[in-house]
Amino acid sequence: MNRFIYRSSLKQRMWMACILLTVLCIAATGVMSYYIASRVTENNAFQLSQNTLNKAVQVLDERLRHIVVSSSTILISEPFKQMMQDAAVRNSANYYQHLSALQALFTQIKLNESSIESVLISTPVGEFYPTNAVRNAQVAFNRTFLYELLKERDSPSVWVGSHEDTLFTGRSRVLSLLLKPYTESSGSDVYIVINIKEEAIRQDVYQDFYSQRIDFLLLGSEGQEAVTMSRAFGDLNRQSGFLSQMADRRAGHFEYELRRPFKSSLLVNYSHLKLVDDWILVSLQSKSDLLSQITLIKWLIVLIMGACVVLAFVFSHVLTARLLKPLYKLQGLMHKVERDNALEVRFESKFDDEVTQVGDSFNRMLKQLAALIEEVKMSEQEKRKSEIKALQAQIDPHFLYNTLNTMLWKSETAEKHDVREMIMSLSKLFQLGLNNGNELTTLDKELEHVRQYMEIQQKCYEGLFTYAIELEDPALAKLPLIKILLQPLAENSILHGFEHMEQGGFIRIGVVREGSSLKLSVEDNGRGMNADEVFGELAQKSAERSSYALSNIYSRLQLYYGSGASMELTSAPGERTVVTLRIPLDVIIAVSSSMDS
Repeated sequence: MNRFIYRSSLKQRMWMACILLTVLCIAATGVMSYYIASRVTENNAFQLSQNTLNKAVQVLDERLRHIVVSSSTILISEPFKQMMQDAAVRNSANYYQHLSALQALFTQIKLNESSIESVLISTPVGEFYPTNAVRNAQVAFNRTFLYELLKERDSPSVWVGSHEDTLFTGRSRVLSLLLKPYTESSGSDVYIVINIKEEAIRQDVYQDFYSQRIDFLLLGSEGQEAVTMSRAFGDLNRQSGFLSQMADRRAGHFEYELRRPFKSSLLVNYSHLKLVDDWILVSLQSKSDLLSQITLIKWLIVLIMGACVVLAFVFSHVLTARLLKPLYKLQGLMHKVERDNALEVRFESKFDDEVTQVGDSFNRMLKQLAALIEEVKMSEQEKRKSEIKALQAQIDPHFLYNTLNTMLWKSETAEKHDVREMIMSLSKLFQLGLNNGNELTTLDKELEHVRQYMEIQQKCYEGLFTYAIELEDPALAKLPLIKILLQPLAENSILHGFEHMEQGGFIRIGVVREGSSLKLSVEDNGRGMNADEVFGELAQKSAERSSYALSNIYSRLQLYYGSGASMELTSAPGERTVVTLRIPLDVIIAVSSSMDS
């Protein structure tokens, strides 16, 4: 494919580009339309399903609540209380009397709640149940899982999901409400089992929704089916990925992907029941069935794409004929610039189209190239000048003469300790200043350089000044920095700021991180300066010799760090003069990387 494209003419490539662009545009429009329509349909389906689910939960909660209320009539009835008294003392003499008295209650609760299948009261003096029900004598209540569940939960009421009724013949599928009546005497062992027809619960959920193609699941606390609902999706409760998405919220919705027997998606809504808090009602709707009504959009997109391909082929032929002529002209000019370095050539066209705009950009590019070449030449000249000044600033003859003279004088006066310290400081100063010929150093070395300079000057001008170097964040110590930024500023403070002072001078050098910039400041209490006038000279690159140190630093900042770096001057004569340098940290890293490479 690539070989065919490379060998095709420009006209053929433009044909293919126009056709491809048209197809992509139509396809993108169609896909987005289909996507928007499907999302709106899906969101509406989620909302409708949630409303449907909420209604089903409300109906189901109302049914279970009515069952609880109907069952409670047994607990507050007089025959039940009398039976409980005999059960507490294990008196079985009145068993048949109690059985007869309770029949009216059994009949009454089944009339009040038609979903109740059967009732069983298990006591130490015997079991009580409706006489029209056939008790399965082979299954003792205390041998069933219902009894074990009541013992395990230690709760006055327990709801049990769908199971086979083994207490009575017929073995119908039921739900059970297990009650353990409260009694003042411990160990009464009285339990009530209310069996509810599973079909009645299922009808409550589905009663208004059979026509909406929505399936339901009613799940218990451990994911088991509390009521058998959907045969199509009955195995979802055994999939951990499905259950985990309903673990954190009481209600919600999500899309779940089925992989067996074939890949499909379900729109799932779920909500916890209020009465039985650990039961969850889940509604399931097939996404493919939901979106089947908008498949017509797909075929419409295909037809539109076919028609647009034909139109694109025709129009691309006309367009390429008009575009190629000015393009060939522009190509000739580019070859001329490439071959002869003729930056003075210009593209001209009577058309006002995209090709002309490219030609105008080409013309501007040539102008910018010419200006850039000139700027690079001037920049190189300024860089060489600044580098020469930086080298000169490293070894100031006056400073060296002063230092050596002081060392001589101190050696003659037997101040060997001071001489030794000055020699060590001078050696360290030269070592850090030269920096193996590298322009870049680190912040800690730059601070050490100015510290050694200050130590020497304190020996040369005894009692004239004190100094402090403050680094706010030690993590900045290894930050790369161009060398000899601070020493010329400190030198300026000593030679000019303290020129007419004999003592009491103070210099503070501070380094802090200020936002996204590195801030370096040199402050003294010397005679000060006219800050606006000095800075004006720096900006015009016409600084006098008296501000040589500031001019040197300013030009080097602009040279290496560009307009992002700045110098600020503030001065109150005799009180406070501050020179502040600000350099963006990202620019520092970028310059360091470019110089290392």
